[in-house]
Amino acid sequence: MAASSTYMKIISEFFPTIDGEIYQYVNGVLDTSAEHFDTSDDVYDAIGDVLKEVDEDKTDEEIMKLCDRMINIMKGGDLNSGAAHKALDAPIHLGQLAENMANRSEETASIWLVNKDRETQVDQKKLEKAEAKLRQKQQKVDVPVIKPVSNGDMASASQMSDRKVDRMETSGSNKTYDIRIENFDISYGDKKLLIGADMNLNFGRRYGLIGRNGKGKTTLLRMLSNGSLRIPSHITALHVEQEVVGDDTIALESVLESDEKRHRLLTEERSINNQLNEENRSNSKLSSRLAEIYHELEAMEADKAPAKAAVILSGLSFTPDMQKQCTKEFSGGWRMRLALARALFSKPDLLLLDEPTNMLDMKAIIWLENYLQTWPTTILVVSHDRTFLNSVTTDILHLHSQRLDAYRGDYEVFVKTRTEKLKNQQREYEAQKVYRDSIQVFIDRFRYNANRASQVQSKIKLLEKLPELKPLEKDQEVILRFPETDKLSPPVLQLDEASFYYSQDKVIFKDVCISACSESRICIVGENGAGKTTLLKILLGELDPVSGIRHGHRNLRIGYFSQHHVDQLDMNVTSIELLASRFPGLNSEAYRHQLGSFGVSGELATRSVASLSGGQKSRVAFSAMCMSNPNFFILDEPTNHLDVETIEALGKALNKFQGGVILVSHDERLIRNVCKELWVCKDRCVRSIEGGFDEYKKLVEEELAALK
Repeated sequence: MAASSTYMKIISEFFPTIDGEIYQYVNGVLDTSAEHFDTSDDVYDAIGDVLKEVDEDKTDEEIMKLCDRMINIMKGGDLNSGAAHKALDAPIHLGQLAENMANRSEETASIWLVNKDRETQVDQKKLEKAEAKLRQKQQKVDVPVIKPVSNGDMASASQMSDRKVDRMETSGSNKTYDIRIENFDISYGDKKLLIGADMNLNFGRRYGLIGRNGKGKTTLLRMLSNGSLRIPSHITALHVEQEVVGDDTIALESVLESDEKRHRLLTEERSINNQLNEENRSNSKLSSRLAEIYHELEAMEADKAPAKAAVILSGLSFTPDMQKQCTKEFSGGWRMRLALARALFSKPDLLLLDEPTNMLDMKAIIWLENYLQTWPTTILVVSHDRTFLNSVTTDILHLHSQRLDAYRGDYEVFVKTRTEKLKNQQREYEAQKVYRDSIQVFIDRFRYNANRASQVQSKIKLLEKLPELKPLEKDQEVILRFPETDKLSPPVLQLDEASFYYSQDKVIFKDVCISACSESRICIVGENGAGKTTLLKILLGELDPVSGIRHGHRNLRIGYFSQHHVDQLDMNVTSIELLASRFPGLNSEAYRHQLGSFGVSGELATRSVASLSGGQKSRVAFSAMCMSNPNFFILDEPTNHLDVETIEALGKALNKFQGGVILVSHDERLIRNVCKELWVCKDRCVRSIEGGFDEYKKLVEEELAALK
């Protein structure tokens, strides 16, 4: 028999005529708070006063004996232990008991309200007093612990602490790798990001954390990694956030060192061998320890670690020569890939990834998707890439309205489930509104009719008892608006037999012939280092081809969005001030209108750029890009930092734009929605690929299969 049913069986046989409202209240208290009761006094404090109202003939001693029996059962005792009790004439059926109670109630007036018997047997004030005592009890058990983040960070978190979990943690008996954080808050300065949120991460599942820009996704990951939100101490968490420090460490060795246990054992093994060689004699103690080290290294297959690390680096596009380079020789983007490789190699219990695809080309993204599908521990990943989320995640956590909602399934399942959920909520809201309105019509019609006075009063009380009517919470639709422009006659932008190299032995392109017009929607793809950025600079006119010709229309105005634009914004000014400094001479309303076209409106426009999220900074960069009214866009990784909804809006805006578009992106959905042509940079040439993105993805997957 379930514990809750056991408690209620004892109470129902002790109080056969217990009122339905009291029955439900007591059942709820025992069902939700039993684990916090340590003594029969605790049980009495929670429900004793309420039970005395059921039968005034019962003494305090009798009710205390009843509480003794229940605490005994809670601690694993026998149902029949404790005070003697009267045997029932027949087994009690709780379902029948509930049915009998329901029959004593008046008929329901609507699907939301049941009119209970006004002559309830319990004193409402004493019921409230009992509830207050229970809250005091729980407050002693669950103490909020507020832990600030590192110095200089405006973020802070508070979390309810469970005494039972604390005892397990202190005694070392907490062995679970599931993570359960209940009733926690996160703030950033004065802004509340999460209030009373719950998060459950089951070991071995892969969670996608999604939500609008600025809602707190990155902050939540940092709270988990730096200990501001407490998780069991035996669980290792790793947040891939900082790039690897550039020094003389070889890239492959940097990855191997991330396995701290292996690195520590090998270091100790070298130290012991050096001591034995220096002493030039046997040392039984050192030799014994050396044998233990060899045994541990063999058990963890330490000899296979270099091959495993090399596979990870290769999957992230590190060539064999690059794996032998020092970390200081890599750019920041490649050192971020090294940080990701270290995390994948060390396999923490909780892997925290924040936009991992931002630093990767298409080949590395596809490899990472396949690699994470067999990941053995828990993953919590923030990503804007719908294809990546669908490939990797088993669950979705949706951060919105200062709370977290959990959904089983990948991103597409989430979209369908949430859409249906919102439809149901809207139907419920409309039905409740119709019901309320019908009551209000009756009240307004007969308010001054003496014959209907009692009915009107009844309807007024009924209306007051109905739950608060709240409209459906909907995220505001994201809309991006690019300026209108005139179409240019072709050719707008063209390379004819263009070649480029930095040195004779390092040719980037040779004999490239490409062209674009106002109707062009072109995506440039290729591995990192294949020359995509160099090609963009030639198209922009920042670099001249060594041979061949670049031709641009005489009225061509290019709007260029660099993936580094966000980092190059002045962080110490507001968005309005930033536009005014770059494009002086306009009034404040003009700058506000421009920012509003990209969703930076109201209070956001007057905040410092530094306080904006990555996605909001990207919108400011778009605003600045469009101030010169360009008629052709060249966009380099524009989706970095944008949330899923903003990427969808970007795709729609690009399709409406009247000028041409050349795009460098790894976001599969954006490419499919916008681009009609694909340019592939590979083997010192640029060619248009037939079959579009599907054909390119097929070629990449074939290359990855050949590497296995």
